[in-house]
Amino acid sequence: MAIQKQQIETLQKMIDESQNIVFFGGAGTSTDCGLPDFRGTEGLYTEGGKKKTYKYSPEYMLHCDFMHMHPREFFDFYRNEMIFDYAKPNSFHEKLVKLEQNGKLKAIITQNIDSLHQKAGSKRVLELHGSSARNYCIGCGETYSEQWMKHTTEVPKCEKCGKIVRPDVTLYGEALKQEVFLEAEQAIAQADMIIVAGTSLAVYPAAGLVRSGHFSGKYLVIINKQETEQDRFADLVINDSVTEVFDALYV
Repeated sequence: MAIQKQQIETLQKMIDESQNIVFFGGAGTSTDCGLPDFRGTEGLYTEGGKKKTYKYSPEYMLHCDFMHMHPREFFDFYRNEMIFDYAKPNSFHEKLVKLEQNGKLKAIITQNIDSLHQKAGSKRVLELHGSSARNYCIGCGETYSEQWMKHTTEVPKCEKCGKIVRPDVTLYGEALKQEVFLEAEQAIAQADMIIVAGTSLAVYPAAGLVRSGHFSGKYLVIINKQETEQDRFADLVINDSVTEVFDALYV
């Protein structure tokens, strides 16, 4: 679907008028960098995708209970599907860096664990679900890199105490890190514009931030290839690739 010129002009005007922008992104902001979506038409969670190649569903394998009950299967899946060291940021990520450098973008709130925003150079990135770049021992707390985890076999064990080393990501069944969530709430409360992109707004409590009542700013924009349940609350909805949209903007 071609982006309408009027939509870009409207979005550009909104950005130009705003001084405290918060960007809220999901998996769809990374698909143009070669990473898998989750609930899109070719997503990891959808029929016809990789879902059928595993004995269990991805949602179940990414649950904290599954990690404890089936650690070998969990880490096999995690190493194959959830480590994104090969991915590099693109022009969209670079536009967000410029917006931040210009003083307009105050925070990036992301549901992603790929660290692409940091790789691009963004400074204030609030990772609601953690990052695959970090791993830690559940026993002594020793930290390990993404590359270390990638090259492990079987169930990864700490080189110091022998306990399991797990990714620093929030799995299903686990609570979000409260300090990060509260900082995200504060950023949204202070924003005069929120740009939501690449997310179906279906995963709570993260998606609830957008409709939490904390936002009292002027503009809510949603950029997503598919419709979302919160489109009706937005001042502007663009059903297209976030990269193509941002490529058309002047920052």
